[in-house]
Parts: sequence; C-alpha cells; structure tokens
Amino acid sequence: MNHFADHAAPEAPQGAQLGSSQTGAPGTLQRWLTGPRVAGLPVPTELPPPALSFEFFPPRTEALEQQLWTCVRRLEPLAPRFVSVTYGAGGTTQERTHATVARLVRETSLTPAAHLTCVGASRGEVDDVARRYWADGVRHIVALRGDAPAGEAGYVPHPDGYAYAADLVAGLRKVGDFEISVAAYPETHPTASSAQHDLDNLKRKIDAGATRAITQYFFDTEVFLRFLDRCLAAGITVPIVPGILPVSNFNQVRKFSAMCGASVPGWMGKLFEGLDDDPDTRRMVAAALAAEQVRLLQANGVDEFHFYTLNRADLTYAIAHILGARPKVAAAP
Repeated sequence: MNHFADHAAPEAPQGAQLGSSQTGAPGTLQRWLTGPRVAGLPVPTELPPPALSFEFFPPRTEALEQQLWTCVRRLEPLAPRFVSVTYGAGGTTQERTHATVARLVRETSLTPAAHLTCVGASRGEVDDVARRYWADGVRHIVALRGDAPAGEAGYVPHPDGYAYAADLVAGLRKVGDFEISVAAYPETHPTASSAQHDLDNLKRKIDAGATRAITQYFFDTEVFLRFLDRCLAAGITVPIVPGILPVSNFNQVRKFSAMCGASVPGWMGKLFEGLDDDPDTRRMVAAALAAEQVRLLQANGVDEFHFYTLNRADLTYAIAHILGARPKVAAAP
C-alpha cells in the first residue's frame, strides 16, 4: 500500500525541482544518489578478535610508577600476546626496564618482552643483560639498534659492541632460544639512505633470526598496506605487525613525528583543530580516529596489532573492545 497516495504533494515552486532548470545544478537527493557508493566495513562480530600486544615505558618517578601499574592492571585482563617495555636512548633506562620486566614476570599473568639495544655497551655486556633476562624468565626480546645518546650528533657503533640490530639478533640467538621482534619502518627510517636500503636492512634482521617485525606508528592505512606488498616481494614472510598510536595530544605527536619520519596527514590536524584546551573531546576524537584505522586494517586482513599505550590504558582498552577483545583473566588484586 502506498501510504502517500491519500496526500497530494504540494506543487513545487518554479525552479525547485530536482535538477533546477535554471542552473542545471542537481538537487540534494539527486546529488546523494548519483555519487559513488562506499562499501561499509565488516560488522565487528563477523571478524575474529585480532592478536594484541601493548607497549609500556619504564617509569621515572613514583607518580609515573603508579600510572604504569594502573595501565598494566587495566589491560592485563585482555590477555595480550605479549607486552613490551621500552629502553631509553643510549640505554638510559636499562635498570628501570629490567626492574619493570622482572616485576611483570613475578606479579602478573602477562608475557613481557624487553627492549634491548646495541648502544653504549660491548657484546659481552649486552649478552650479560640478555642472560639476566633469561634467568628472570623473560623469553622475548625486542632487538633494536637504538638511538644515539642525547647530545651526540649521530649513532656510532660501540667499538666492541653489536654494530646494528641484525648483529644483535644473531648474537641473541647464541645466548638463548628467545622470541625476537625487530623494528620496521613503513615510511623509511629517517637515517636510511633510501627506502630500499631500509627494506634490505629489515630483511637482514629477519634472516638473522627475528620472528616478527613491529612497525613505527603511521596514520595512513595505504602506507602500511603498500609496505606489506614490498616486504612480501623482498621475500619476508614473518608477521609485520602494525604499530598503532592513539593520539590524544596532536601537537606533541606532530613534533615527534617530524623527528622520527612518520607523516601526519593534513586531515588529521583538522580533526583536532580548536581542541587544545579540551582534553576530554581530544580523547574522544582520538578513540574514534584510532578505531577507524584499526578497523580498516582488520577489514584488509590484518589480524595482529601492537599498541603504543604511553602508559595510558583507556584509549587502548576502548579500541581493543571495538575490535572484539574481551577480558579473559581477572587482574591480580
């Protein structure tokens, strides 16, 4: 039955019909219906929850220590595949990293991965650190070349140390049967001579024994997907896990991205425009933005994600929930 049949439509004013005869411009409905159709993302429940991992950084103060462990307890019930703990430039947080990782082993159900770099130590010293981790029950290392210490112009290998990450990976393989993750750069490491040189270096790390690569964060999904194509063409078959950075402080991320070679799309700045003094709205925008990014990656078949939490759990927890992650274990009291 046509429910509109009993109601005569009012006569449209001259020139107000779809597609004005005066201007030739399409009316609103015609414009909506003749534009390209964009297929929606799959319903979240149609896709299995992806494998997740989270990154923390070791605290420098008592207040930051409390923030870290609040973050750990919040995310622990999601049962991530592993959690990593960062290492400061030049190894400046070595002891704090070790203490944090050891506590994660002792007091949580989480599987910790310790960052380890080549900077400022001999091979013997690095091997000793790795042996300490093994003795503490740590079986996963994130092996990195590392950045030059503050004040130094650029990275210079220690004369008796591992020169680059590929060398470190090979050395760790001799120390113990570690699971080893390495870094990858979809937009090329800022010190690499070329994108191909950077990809060749990643291949060397994989060939030396790395079992996974975790990428620098990025915001353009196509950048990551094109990088996967290049990795496969280079003969890399281990997982290349996208690093996801939920952004709540856009100005800070823009400055850091300029140093580490990650591009920030112009449209992203517009989303945070006018929110410098509105942290609550910034967090909501950040959650929506990151959730859209990971959902699009998941729709493209990506089923592992590594979140840079910045020791703040709520954004990461919300995005993980959208992806289908649900609490699996009760956090320790």
